[in-house]
Amino acid sequence: MDHAPVVPESAAVGTPSLPEVHRSIVLPQGAGFWRKVLAFSGPGFLVAVGYMDPGNWATDIAGGSRFAYQLISVLMISNLMAILVQALAARLGIATQMDLAQACKAHYSRRTTIFLWVLCEIAIAACDLAEVIGSAIALNLLFHIPLLIGVCLTALDVLAILYLQHKGFRWLEAVVVSLIGIIGGCYLVEILLVRPDFMGIARGVVPTPQILTNPEMLYISIGILGATVMPHNLYLHSSLVQTRAIDRTREGIRTAIRFNFLDSFLALNFAFLINAAILIMAAGTFYRAGLTQVAEIQEAYHTLTPLLGTSMASILFAVALLCSGQNSTLTGTLAGQIVMEGFLNLRLVPWLRRLITRLMAIIPAVLTVVFFGQAGTAKLLILSQVILSLQLSFAVVPLVQFTGDRRKMGEFANPLWLKILAWSTAAVIAALNAYLMVISVRDWVH
Repeated sequence: MDHAPVVPESAAVGTPSLPEVHRSIVLPQGAGFWRKVLAFSGPGFLVAVGYMDPGNWATDIAGGSRFAYQLISVLMISNLMAILVQALAARLGIATQMDLAQACKAHYSRRTTIFLWVLCEIAIAACDLAEVIGSAIALNLLFHIPLLIGVCLTALDVLAILYLQHKGFRWLEAVVVSLIGIIGGCYLVEILLVRPDFMGIARGVVPTPQILTNPEMLYISIGILGATVMPHNLYLHSSLVQTRAIDRTREGIRTAIRFNFLDSFLALNFAFLINAAILIMAAGTFYRAGLTQVAEIQEAYHTLTPLLGTSMASILFAVALLCSGQNSTLTGTLAGQIVMEGFLNLRLVPWLRRLITRLMAIIPAVLTVVFFGQAGTAKLLILSQVILSLQLSFAVVPLVQFTGDRRKMGEFANPLWLKILAWSTAAVIAALNAYLMVISVRDWVH
């Protein structure tokens, strides 16, 4: 019989991921089910932020305004894929005590490691770009702050992040969950104002053959699927699960894997509900009024008030957008730190790391606003999603490879059925993102 080790030897090598918070959260001894759920809750919600960032809003709004409720099924399929790959990321971090970047560094040659690091840094900068633009648009809509000034103001969130990190990791998790709650509350009120067709929503849960036969519907569907799974989230999740001081026994690791799956399952389903609410809002207002070409965030904001007869609809929309942008900023900072330390074993003080990443996003955003104005920001949002799509497979494939390897994972390696499901999902994600990239670049050029 093959007696695989509980934890591979390679897991103990090197500096732990996010060393300042590694195993900093003590779990209650002899706790019941609900206390364990609460103790393990947090990493999944920080990861879920990436699934409701400003970069996703345009595809949800376009899908709802053009095709009513028909693409809710696509959101659901995207969510199932996200749950699977995030569960694998958590499994890797718990079983090996390495994040995905550290695992890549330990497994691949230095040249491959540098290549993967560069791709990941570009993806994080692209994601940060979407957050910068989203936050700037929200500040413009709420307080009439010019886009250029709004873009520059987003650099100040460095101070908020430093303060939260100093207070402790649970404070950071609490702020993120609170902002998610505000986004959810805003959209709950939006749905009540819109009064959507609930039978139409129920029908939209079932996939329709039209998704494959209608080129326009297929394009938006691939946009939703392709932009859902964020590459930096896989690095982030594999590190965040290590903030809990779990018992490093066979049963302790199994318990951690089980409760972290529950955490991410609940968090990602909440993110799915928010994305569905954005699509439902667009369908219940724009599609119902015959405005089938609404795709830009600013256009949606200005159209909501006259259609629903209350300015509250537009204000809640912009507040949710601002919370979304700021939330994504917090998790993007952590992801940048994890990637740099994991791939290069290079540590920078958090404020400097954050400032470098922010400048990489602010400079192209400033240039776009100066030379192309508001219309340019919409194209830049799309381009940021294409860059993320291009990098995604370079994170998913190593993750699936490592979690199926008994030499790395020991007895916690993926069973055969999970390997088949994981590789199939990786292939679908790669194909969809490649197609999305091609048609998005074509549209950008034209």
